[in-house]
Formats: sequence, structure tokens, C-alpha cells
Amino acid sequence: MILQEFDALIDKMMLAFEYTENLGQYVDATRILFQINEQLSDDLQLSFDEIEDSDAAKSFILQYKSEIKSAIVEYRQRLMIS
Repeated sequence: MILQEFDALIDKMMLAFEYTENLGQYVDATRILFQINEQLSDDLQLSFDEIEDSDAAKSFILQYKSEIKSAIVEYRQRLMIS
């Protein structure tokens, strides 16, 4: 995947994530984070389990949102170099 394709895809996914998070739809927001995670290279992907409970999803988002964003930045840097 080239950088422009990755950026376009991640931008759309992050908008969807922020929208669902702002609406308090934490389970859906968590699913979007899972999908974002799948777009990263295998060595940058975080390992976590499916979440169906809204309280657990909110906690999950608070815990992993910044880690996903950091992984996105690192993967973008790799794409820029290659």
C-alpha cells in the first residue's frame, strides 16, 4: 500500500471512529479501532480481544486509542521511506 492510499483510508476510518466515539457508541468505535489495527503491518498491530460490552469498550478506547495513533504514525513513516 502506498502512503496516499493509507492516509486516505486511515483518515476515513479515524473520522468514523471519532464520530461514533462522540456519540457514545463505544462498541462500534472499538470495532473501528480493530479495523484500523488490521491496516497496520503485522509487527505494529496490537493484540486484543473482541469487546461487546459498552463499559468495557469505553475502557478499551481510553487504554488503546493513543497506542493505535502512535502505530499509525510509525507505519506512515515506514511508507514514506519505502
